[in-house]
Amino acid sequence: MKRIDLILSEREVNRVCKAITKAGAQGYSVMRHVTGLGLSGEISEAMDFSGLGANAHVIVFVDDDLLAAVGAAVRPLLKRYGGVGFVSTAEPL
Repeated sequence: MKRIDLILSEREVNRVCKAITKAGAQGYSVMRHVTGLGLSGEISEAMDFSGLGANAHVIVFVDDDLLAAVGAAVRPLLKRYGGVGFVSTAEPL
């Protein structure tokens, strides 16, 4: 099983989640208002008020055979709108 972690603009969450579902994933988790330090610089906590520039963290668990389809669906959106994605191996408890 694979875990996909995506960090992207909150404005694009619905678009990315639709692509994930269309690719065949059974579900995902979304955490909004993610802040931190990345390649584009630190995100100010002051952005919580307006939401402007806020990021979201989307987590998807898929079987190995579905990884390519989800990646193909999400990769163009990350490239166009910005964001990063990482894949790791996951084992159910």
